[in-house]
This record gives sequence, C-alpha cells and structure tokens, in this order.
Amino acid sequence: MLSERIVYLSGDFVAWKNAAVHIMSHSFGRGSAIFEVISFHNTDSGPAVFRLKEHIRRLFKTAELLDMELPISHEDFYEAVGNTVKRNHLKQGIIKVICYYPQFSLEVIPPKEKLNVSVFALDPAQDSEGGFSAVPSTTACISNWRKLDPQTVPIRAKAAANYLNSMVARLDAKKRGFEHAIMLDTQGFIAEGGTESVFLVKDGQLVTPSLGAILKSITRKSVLEAAEVEGIQTVEGRLSPELIYEAEEIFFSCSPIKVLPVGRIEDRVMENTPGPVTQKMAALMNDIVTGKDKRFEHWLDPVQ
Repeated sequence: MLSERIVYLSGDFVAWKNAAVHIMSHSFGRGSAIFEVISFHNTDSGPAVFRLKEHIRRLFKTAELLDMELPISHEDFYEAVGNTVKRNHLKQGIIKVICYYPQFSLEVIPPKEKLNVSVFALDPAQDSEGGFSAVPSTTACISNWRKLDPQTVPIRAKAAANYLNSMVARLDAKKRGFEHAIMLDTQGFIAEGGTESVFLVKDGQLVTPSLGAILKSITRKSVLEAAEVEGIQTVEGRLSPELIYEAEEIFFSCSPIKVLPVGRIEDRVMENTPGPVTQKMAALMNDIVTGKDKRFEHWLDPVQ
C-alpha cells in the first residue's frame, strides 16, 4: 500500500504522505523534473536492481543536457536506491528516481539551485490500480501524433515535460480502442511507443529503429545485446511504417516490462502471438533479470 511506503528525500527517509512539493514549484509548473525508472527483481540471492549504474549515468547525462546540477554522487545514488528498496521490504518492483526544483518560480528558466533528489520503491501489483501486470499481449495503433523532433528539445533527456508527447499519444490510442501507440518521427519513420521501444521480427531478424529520434533506452540496448549473444541477428535502421504490416512479430520493451508482445496492430491481428522470436526473447530476459542466466549477472546489482 502506498500509504506504507518509505521515500528517500534529499538525504532523509520520510513517510509517503510527507514526500511533497509546493504546487508553485518550478518543476511542477514548468515540467523541469528529471527522472529514471528502474526495475528490480527477485533472485536466489535476494532483490537485485537491473543495470543500476547505467540508469544513474543516464540521469547525470540528462542533467548535463539540461544544464542542471545534481547534489549527490553516483555512489550516493546507489546507496539511496538500495536503502529505499530495503526499507520498503520489497523483493521486486519499480524504482523511480525523481530530481526536481522545489523552489517557487514564475520564470521559465529554473532557479540556479541544485536539484532535490527523491527515490521511490514500489510494487505495481500492490501500489497501482493499473499497474504493470503481466499480460499475454497488447494492442497498438500508429499514433496521429509524431515523436518530438530532436531539433526541438533534447529527446535523450528523461524530463517530465517531454512526456506530454507520450501522454497525448497514449490518450489518442485509448480513444481509438487500443492500449498502446507507435509514434512516427517527423520524417515519417517508425520511432517508438509512448514510453516503450518498438521491435519487429522480419525474416527471423530482430529489427528496431536506430537511435537519433528516440530515447537511448537501456532496456532496448539490453534486448539487442542479449539477442546477439543468443545468436539472433539484429538490425537497426530508419524503418518505414509499412514494415509494421509486413513483420511476422512485434513487441514493445520498457523498464517495467522487458518484452510485451503485440497481438493486434491497427486492424491487423498478429497470428500465433507471441511468435517464436518474441517467446525466446521474453524467456531470455526473464532468466537474465532473475539471475538465472549467468552470462549477464553483471547487469544485476544486488541489494546488500
């Protein structure tokens, strides 16, 4: 239950109800909060965080892209994350790190202060009405909204304001009777989902949009690296939306759900969902995050 959760807040641990910021803060009014969403999983050795160091490096990169300053070191972040998981007595779930300006400001430029830091550890099955529950497959459409152009804002930054783009795409999909949206970039090529990377299977190859107009996703990177180790050929490139109708399989990936098969795209029902490559990748990623595949144990940071 959320009311029982303990939150790391700028060096202290506080009750859920006390993890608050004023409505007139800059990050609330201007969307200047930056964040990371990280998964942790139950292994034979206890809970372990998936690629924690890479997530924290990306958080620092986001701060750099937006001319922000974080107040603690990488090592302090690792400790804050581990202690937050332990204090909430969770074996698996989602960690959300949010860094923000709590100060009142009417200016669009943020105050020249270091960001405040908060860390949340949650179990979506217990703490979220919608949650990220395990589902056999999902439905998707090609969004009427385009992905933010990299010449308008730094799309590599995980900043709250950037995700209005994702919100309108998902809302549009819901109105049209779908669960997820696939956005095209401003040039008309496949980009990504609202908060997910997109993978297609064509002629047995795992195909995904190249970096440039999409987030530098850690889960996307992990799926590609794991596939190559497993002997599945991978291809990255600028992908025409017509490929969506030619692909034998389609799946999404994100931090909460490493592999989510798409069972219907627009009016096309995908046969035998999940397909063989999707099944193989789902099983492989599950073995990796639960510590069963020792080839990737360096991706897991045990909660000591």
